[in-house]
Amino acid sequence: MKEQASLYDVIIIGGGLAGLTNAIHLTKYGKKILLIEKNKYPKHKVCGEYISNEILPYFEFLDINPFNYGAVKIEEFKLTTVNNNVISTSLPLGGFGISRFSLDAVLANKARDQKTEILQDSVTDIEFKNDLFLVETKTDKKFTSKIVIGAYGKRSLLDKKIARKFIKKKAPYLAVKMHVEGVFQENLVALHNFKGGYCGVSKVENEKINLCYITSFSSFKKYKKITDFQKKVLFKNIYLKEIFKNSKPVFEVPLTISQISFETKSPVEKNIIMCGDSAGMIHPLCGNGMSMAIQSAQIASSLILKYLNGEILLRSELEKQYIRRWKKEFKIRLKIGHFIAMLFRQDKIAAFLLSILKRIPFLLRLIIKRTHGKPMKI
Repeated sequence: MKEQASLYDVIIIGGGLAGLTNAIHLTKYGKKILLIEKNKYPKHKVCGEYISNEILPYFEFLDINPFNYGAVKIEEFKLTTVNNNVISTSLPLGGFGISRFSLDAVLANKARDQKTEILQDSVTDIEFKNDLFLVETKTDKKFTSKIVIGAYGKRSLLDKKIARKFIKKKAPYLAVKMHVEGVFQENLVALHNFKGGYCGVSKVENEKINLCYITSFSSFKKYKKITDFQKKVLFKNIYLKEIFKNSKPVFEVPLTISQISFETKSPVEKNIIMCGDSAGMIHPLCGNGMSMAIQSAQIASSLILKYLNGEILLRSELEKQYIRRWKKEFKIRLKIGHFIAMLFRQDKIAAFLLSILKRIPFLLRLIIKRTHGKPMKI
């Protein structure tokens, strides 16, 4: 007799910020959720580890307080260029720093407490037929669900499997992340420009400092080692050189991720609701990818609940509403982020822009506002 696949209300593929937040939100309302994540918790990830305060009302609704787990309040912003010009401003909303190592584990425990089933496995295939999804995993398990959420990150073999357009284009960026110990202003997030990229610096829990930089592969490949690249390229920015020289690495080796793409993606693909980086990525230059992932989960979960409860009758209407709300919340942010990043990749233009921002400082606060949202409404 053929074994019947287990049926869930929602299967979530990927257990990062978007996936876990979806799970917590949906199980809060009694839905049967399976979350499939290939890695164990806790785990360090390449990430800027700064989150805007805009998500705090939503976290309160989910009964999550990041400050109970050592999150560091951040209120100030500093920007420097290759020419070592600097401009500072206060952040309109403020934010906080917390490592993905800690935050993902907190969210995973919360999801489990609310009866989310978390399976450590990888999804190899998704089929949509007769208004149900069939999901197959690397360990030959099969599950069915009414809804599938794709929250598996920047790129995956699944993107090839479902023939997403962006996956065919070049992904020319790579990122490096490390935690260090040293002296750094408690309430500051700094963004230091260097030739071919930029590095974000801020504190996370336990007095650790997160350094995360992104650069083009073409700039990086000229050097044999990460340390060579840092000495020859990053250290031309004296502020970055000072941070690296006066700090001690916590990790044995830095974490790296390659094939990063900022190409436009669709928030819905083959009836799969995409969340977080799977739906679209803002340039780290704008420093708000983590809050976008969490906000996308709130949008998805609230609409999925309406669909499962019969308030939205048609799947096509669910998908249309999600795409509409996702674009309303994020489309302008992404465009501005891409444009600013393009300008800062050109050293002379970056220096010119900074000179303007120094003369008219309110413009920097305006840019920050346009790449961040308002406090989330529940």
